Amino acid sequence: MTAFALRPAVLSDAPRIALWMAQPHVRRWWQQGWSVERWEEEIARQTAGEHSTPCVVTLDEEEFAYVELYRVRHDRLAQYYSYDDEDWGVHVAIGDGTRVGRGLGRQLLREVADTVLRSEPACTRVVAEPDIENTPSVRAFAAAGFVESGQLQLPEKTAVLMVRTRTAQEA
Repeated sequence: MTAFALRPAVLSDAPRIALWMAQPHVRRWWQQGWSVERWEEEIARQTAGEHSTPCVVTLDEEEFAYVELYRVRHDRLAQYYSYDDEDWGVHVAIGDGTRVGRGLGRQLLREVADTVLRSEPACTRVVAEPDIENTPSVRAFAAAGFVESGQLQLPEKTAVLMVRTRTAQEA
C-alpha cells in the first residue's frame, strides 16, 4: 500500500496550493484559482476555526496534493443532507498533474477515510460531494469504498453525495 503523509497547511504553502489550484484539471472543479495572497487568507481562516483543516499531502517525499478535512455540522453541506453530528467531509485535489490518472486519488481517499474513522471513534461516516460531471472523481471515491447516496443540488453544482461508512473490521 502507498504511504501518504498529511500535514496541516501553513501560510508558506500558499504559493504551492495556488499553483495547484490554477491547474486546469483542478481549477475546473474547485473554482479556486486564487492568488497566493488569497490562499494565505484562506489557510489562515481555516486554521483559526474549527470548521476545517487544510492539509498538504506528500508521497515519496514530494508534495503533490491538497486535502481539506471538515466537520459537516460546521459546513454549508449540512443544509443539504441528513447529517450526523460526527460526520466528517473530505475534499481532495491532486495538484501535480504528473500524478493524475495513476490511481493515487482512490488510494489517498481510502487512506484518509480510514484514518478519520480510526482516529474519531464517534464518527461513522466520511462524506464528499464531487460534481456529478466529474466522473474521474466519482469513480475514485467509489473505488475507495465510498457509496453513492443520492444527488445534491448545491448553488454551484449538482453533486453526488459519496459516503464511506465503518466496516465491521473498523468498528
